[in-house]
Amino acid sequence: MPRQLDSATRVALVERVRFYRDLGLTEFYRRPVDPALLAAEPELSAQPETPGAPGLASETWEPASQPALFADFQPANSHQVHPIPTRKPFSAPPEIAAAIPPAGRAAALQLIREDIGDCTRCPLHTGRNKLVFGDGSPVARLMFVGEGPGADEDAQGLPFVGRAGQLLNNMIAAMGLRREEVYIANVVKCRPPGNRTPVPEEANTCSPFLFRQIDVIRPQVVIALGATAVTYLLGARQPLAGLRGRVHSVRGTQLIVTYHPAYLLRDPRQKKEAWADLQIAMRELGLKPPARG
Repeated sequence: MPRQLDSATRVALVERVRFYRDLGLTEFYRRPVDPALLAAEPELSAQPETPGAPGLASETWEPASQPALFADFQPANSHQVHPIPTRKPFSAPPEIAAAIPPAGRAAALQLIREDIGDCTRCPLHTGRNKLVFGDGSPVARLMFVGEGPGADEDAQGLPFVGRAGQLLNNMIAAMGLRREEVYIANVVKCRPPGNRTPVPEEANTCSPFLFRQIDVIRPQVVIALGATAVTYLLGARQPLAGLRGRVHSVRGTQLIVTYHPAYLLRDPRQKKEAWADLQIAMRELGLKPPARG
């Protein structure tokens, strides 16, 4: 009979599982992770913030204040990409659609939203409050792709509006851009229960709409936020360490991989690594950080 865990141990175990999941480390477990464990995890936004407490962080983002941390960054060497095992099938992405003139892209995105409708294609719709389609400029040169909506996003119908969203806004500003100039979307449009990782059935059902959004916007650079986003964009699973530090290609555009802002809130020490990833995107876009007064 399985040993029952006390509340504190259960919370610690859930946080550890999510910590490694955000790093892309999913194959080292000797036993499968119980989905009910992640489903029952506490909300990130509900966790109390204790000043100075280890493991918690504010939404501040000040990479330019420590430029020496990033000056010697060099892209990582290429690593072999491992296809997703057949036990977790990945649906073939749709063919790349024909280019749409910039003046028609907002209307084209609206057509995709109308195609989604009041979606009931996968089980996620049963717990949905609001469907989260996307947000930003239809002619953006830079697009961010995350995993899925959280509690705040589900309530407002917009991506990245909670604590992780505030940090993402600061990351965008550090790149010399405004949120209104980029486009933000997720792999799945409905919130998974307890903010768990979307299962393949859910992600494969929803990701074709994401691909259509990318095809309409035609960004110069897509930044994948976390392991789930890059898994379903590239159709391959690999730890983020093997994907960060270099430029990939997805649907005719450049893809750069970095950590999810929610992970950076849990481990702010990785902000300097994320800033190195953002600098790659900035070089591709010809951007320079804004001058600090």
